[in-house]
Amino acid sequence: MEHRSPLRRYAILGTGAIGGYYGACLQKSGCDVHFLARSDYDHIQVHGLQVDSPDGDFKLSPVQVYASVEAMPPCDVIIVALKTTQNHLLNILLPPLLGEHSTVLLLQNGLNAEEQVAGIVGDRHRVMGGLCFICSNKVGPGHIRHVDYKAIAIGEYAPDYAPLNISDALEAIAQDFESAGIPIVRSEDLLLARWQKLLWNIPFNGLSVVLDATTDEMIHHPAIRQLAEDLMNEVRAIAAAYSRTIEDNYVEKILADTETMEPYRTSMKLDFENQNVMEVDAIFGNPLKAAQAKGISTPKLEVLYQQLTFLNRHSAMRVV
Repeated sequence: MEHRSPLRRYAILGTGAIGGYYGACLQKSGCDVHFLARSDYDHIQVHGLQVDSPDGDFKLSPVQVYASVEAMPPCDVIIVALKTTQNHLLNILLPPLLGEHSTVLLLQNGLNAEEQVAGIVGDRHRVMGGLCFICSNKVGPGHIRHVDYKAIAIGEYAPDYAPLNISDALEAIAQDFESAGIPIVRSEDLLLARWQKLLWNIPFNGLSVVLDATTDEMIHHPAIRQLAEDLMNEVRAIAAAYSRTIEDNYVEKILADTETMEPYRTSMKLDFENQNVMEVDAIFGNPLKAAQAKGISTPKLEVLYQQLTFLNRHSAMRVV
């Protein structure tokens, strides 16, 4: 029989499409979960969390929800499910939640966030990255709609993204998620996992905004499918320059998975439609800088980044 410590306490920073869904699944399975919510704190406090999912709809009430981290207890695992555009707040949000040996798990897109977090929490605390392969949206206050997929690839951060063996701490967290019905891929190479996720995020998040299109519209249009594949191959070239090899069949798998995916409006497209600042720097700017540092030519990524920077300008001006 699987053993799972009853003492592990989880904090969820960001009760949105990602944090709301995974946190709700963890609580439903019996974990002690504490949610930070901002705009819908009052609603969740009264009505709880509603999750619609092809796996079965469910509602959680009551929910341990807070309007500030100062009111939350220290936690064993702190899940950062904020958009990377809010990472400048982590030096304020993380310290009150740190216990003696807390782990910070970033469920975020993009590149290089773990290095920033490691600088905040110090050597005593583990930092892990989680790459979520999920279609999920927040459709109302305390209301998450899970559309398709849900697996997470989790890897542990080391300086310079050196590969690491699977630690007991990572295994314990993985077992908690698996007990909550979430498939977990245990990765010994977090940097490789990040490049693999960017292989999908860069073409489909970016093009969904520029083309005003859903995933099914893009993947079934021959010219756009080819453009997505071209962008993927540019990402592969950058990864290879950092000694991370992504095989041809991985590209083919991603394209095939996108073909069978439920029609989906990407998170970046929703951010653009709602006039929220998009994660342009983390998902596009940082990989582009990585390419330039190695002298890798990525003309299509560069054009996409320039277009998204232009489209992001009005939302970015509202961020203080």
